[in-house]
Amino acid sequence: MNKNLVNKILITIGFLFVYRLLAYVPVPGVDTAVIASFFDSHQADALGLFNMFSGNAVERLSIISLGIMPYITASIIMELLAATFPTLGQMKKERDGMVKYMQIIRYATIVITIIQAIGVSVGLQSLTGPTGNSAILADQNTFILLSAVSMLAGTMLLMWIGEQITQSGIGNGISLIIFAGIVSAIPSAIGQTITMVNTGAMSFITVIAILALILGTVAIIIYVELGERRVPVTYAKKTMMQNQNKRVMNYIPIKVNLAGVIPVIFASAILMFPMTVMSTSTNPTVQMFADYLNPNSYFFNFLTFSFVIFFAFFYASITFNAKDIADNLKRQGGFIPGIRTGNATKEFLNETASRLTVTGALYLGLVATLPFMIIKGMGVPFFFGGTAVLIVVQVALDTMRKVEAQVYMSKYETLSAVGL
Repeated sequence: MNKNLVNKILITIGFLFVYRLLAYVPVPGVDTAVIASFFDSHQADALGLFNMFSGNAVERLSIISLGIMPYITASIIMELLAATFPTLGQMKKERDGMVKYMQIIRYATIVITIIQAIGVSVGLQSLTGPTGNSAILADQNTFILLSAVSMLAGTMLLMWIGEQITQSGIGNGISLIIFAGIVSAIPSAIGQTITMVNTGAMSFITVIAILALILGTVAIIIYVELGERRVPVTYAKKTMMQNQNKRVMNYIPIKVNLAGVIPVIFASAILMFPMTVMSTSTNPTVQMFADYLNPNSYFFNFLTFSFVIFFAFFYASITFNAKDIADNLKRQGGFIPGIRTGNATKEFLNETASRLTVTGALYLGLVATLPFMIIKGMGVPFFFGGTAVLIVVQVALDTMRKVEAQVYMSKYETLSAVGL
């Protein structure tokens, strides 16, 4: 690795270290002991899921308790609007327009964060510890103001950290923040499992079954993520003669999972928004709806599966542009054997991508829901389902690809510099 790549890796590690430090900075005016005792009995429900994605920042009521999810929620809304309104979609494609587009997302993130922060602050008013002491140490109105400002500052810091990792680090800033949050919760989950085995609350056979399920899920994810359909491409003789000293790609790789980890993250963000607002409320009606959105419920897993399927098709339609590929092939003198150039090539690629997306979407939906349903049947008291494994493995694979691409790029630039 060259010095530039090493610096990018060090920058990424440094920003992730700052992110983990922020998880230990509590919101002013709260009794962290009461919050911790409350979360001890909510590790397998909606709060446990939210706590996992935040890297255990929620159980400490850190300033980054809301995590990066408000930013992701704002991004989802803008993506849907861009696909609906052509003017907004055109703005996204232009350089100056993209600056305005990102600015709108930031403003939307502020609004969503404030709504969620106020919802959490109001819900905490009725929270008490085992001895009856309140979780709030300050005046009600003062606490709402302090917590809203603190959580807003924390989310904005996370958004800035993610952008810095993307621009100056190895990329995938937002995904790496979620990755770091999930991974940071693994040691505590392992420690809790060991304690349960020692106390007899969980059998050693159950632990072996959980490990086998996790390893099997990881193997399936790696196998599918590396899978692709290679559409053969033939180039005209003149083009081959012009590029005889260059490597000409003779196939178009179309991944089975075109959308990557985005559908799972988007689905989690959509479901976490109402969960955050409703989970701490004592209103019976609100609690009834919160029960439906409990990760232990079949309805929640049905929603997760449905949202993952929807976002898999939605995001694949954005990332895979068959028309551009067909036009580029025509300009370069290439064609798919048996398929006419132009519109016929575009339709063939769209049809191929759609068939692969069906398989990829079903794979994402099943991996995101099925392992947790199995682990739930085993009676595991903490949340660590297929969604977490899927995000961790996919982000790790994508990061490895980016590092390898930059290594090869540096080698190519070195060879070009010496005239080889």
